[in-house]
Amino acid sequence: MKILYLNPAGAFSGASRSLLELLRAFPAGAVEPRLLVATGLAADLFEKEGFALLRAHGISQLDLTRYGHYRGPRWLILARELWYLPFTLRALLRARRQWGQIDLIHANEITALPAAIIAKRLFGRPLVVHVRSVQLTEGAPLRRKLLERLLARHADAVVAIDETVRASLPQGLAARVVHNGFDPGNARREPAPDSSPLRVGMIGSLLALKGVYDFLEAARICLARGADVEFVLVGSNVRALAGLKGNVLKALGFARDVEGDIDDFVARHGLGGRVRRLGFTTDVAALYRNLDVLCFPSHLDAVGRPVLEAAWFGVPAVAAVERPSPDTFVPGETGVRVPARDPRALAEAILALEADREGVRRMGAAARRLAERNFDSRKNAREMLAIYEELLERRNRSALAA
Repeated sequence: MKILYLNPAGAFSGASRSLLELLRAFPAGAVEPRLLVATGLAADLFEKEGFALLRAHGISQLDLTRYGHYRGPRWLILARELWYLPFTLRALLRARRQWGQIDLIHANEITALPAAIIAKRLFGRPLVVHVRSVQLTEGAPLRRKLLERLLARHADAVVAIDETVRASLPQGLAARVVHNGFDPGNARREPAPDSSPLRVGMIGSLLALKGVYDFLEAARICLARGADVEFVLVGSNVRALAGLKGNVLKALGFARDVEGDIDDFVARHGLGGRVRRLGFTTDVAALYRNLDVLCFPSHLDAVGRPVLEAAWFGVPAVAAVERPSPDTFVPGETGVRVPARDPRALAEAILALEADREGVRRMGAAARRLAERNFDSRKNAREMLAIYEELLERRNRSALAA
């Protein structure tokens, strides 16, 4: 099957990493991926993997997610999406010329709907919309209606990454759940002795909405109380902040130099011996093997990809999610739930885990069992492949009937 994947994010985000894991996990010869990716690190890494790829200067998006939806200054982002429209169309026309006809279109995030709809009109092929983020559910009936109509009219299959995401979609929409997968390789990890510091980490793009500043303040609180804990932050800024564009983004509040903020915070509070910042890496397995606890204090009220990756290594999570679905995270069993935007609560959770190393090991083992059930990349790739085959079979039946 020749499948056109639309990846609207230039940064190598959780969505990009999940797509990479999916493509790696397909049975040999089952799929011939063709990737249209926004210019950035994600495109570089996909190309390094050897996938057929075209870069777009920008891919138009429509953000109706709970966190990213348009309000206040964020309405200005719509101007960017309109600006990207001709670049999106140009990239899709290049894809048509270079790759010819394809069998299916797969939008790697629901925000890519504008580009996906254009692609469906251009190629005349079924469209799979992958929903990786919790959608806006309150106080926006017109936007909900718009989302429902767009999906009902244009999407031939809607796939949510977990039950929490599916529950945020319009009622009555026939969405299926295919969990994100991960191939941990050799996931053996030797827990640190109880006498050594508790190793606590946060992994991912350095964004305020991911709870980076909450994590830093929690680390300060823990260390001020004399906790025997080591903290590590792994990631990098999501965009370059130099020059006129960077200054404009910072002035509008759309970007921050989080790397610089972390370094300033650590220096100001004298935390250099116990709080480290590491840059972006693709070798996440090495990171998880050296952690006891993962922190995911996101403001997005969703269980992110680092939680499932850590679970494979028997690393429990402290996650900021209000009502997690048991298919991804079970409070008290696979980790500890804390409220979002509450560094003190996060610190208390870490201190409690430091005092209960046996509890850390017990929750880590339960997290590993959950990962084996739901986050196996090959099993989930087969589920996605079955959806592709079903759509193609349905299309062939319609063609024969006509």
